[in-house]
Amino acid sequence: MGYFTIQTYIPCILTVVLSWVSFWIKSDATPARTTLGITTVLTMTTLSTVARNSLPRVSYVTAMDLFVTVCFLFVFAAMIEYAYSSFNMGRAPRSMMPMGNSLFWHDYEDNCLYECLDGKDCKSFFCCFEECKEGGWRKGRIHLNIQELDSYSRVFFPTSFLLFNIVYWVSYLYL
Repeated sequence: MGYFTIQTYIPCILTVVLSWVSFWIKSDATPARTTLGITTVLTMTTLSTVARNSLPRVSYVTAMDLFVTVCFLFVFAAMIEYAYSSFNMGRAPRSMMPMGNSLFWHDYEDNCLYECLDGKDCKSFFCCFEECKEGGWRKGRIHLNIQELDSYSRVFFPTSFLLFNIVYWVSYLYL
């Protein structure tokens, strides 16, 4: 047990924790976040291969296979979280209008933007659209707050990984 703890379990846990560093890196730092994501995925792949080679070949899934696979999924999900946020940042149809910490992207006429920025209430800004009277403006509206997505990930990923570890180790050691 000690050999596999040092050779497999601890490196897997540390790699998963390392993948969470990307949630604190700015979303526009594409090289840093991409490099970190790819490096952690490749590290998990290497750890998985090394773990399988040090065990006898069996036709069933072992507890360590399950642990390494879940760790790989956590690392991969951290990379996908950045891909999702990066993809949504680049989906502006024509232009972007900041409102607080959020970005609202609209396909609107430029004169409506100037009217809104000249002091009109931003809620009435949507009435610049012809479709506003029918409620059609809601179809093309995308509300996205990248900082919130990373903030939620900073809490969700560690909490869910901690819960997985509690269930795994209680099941593995005591059941």
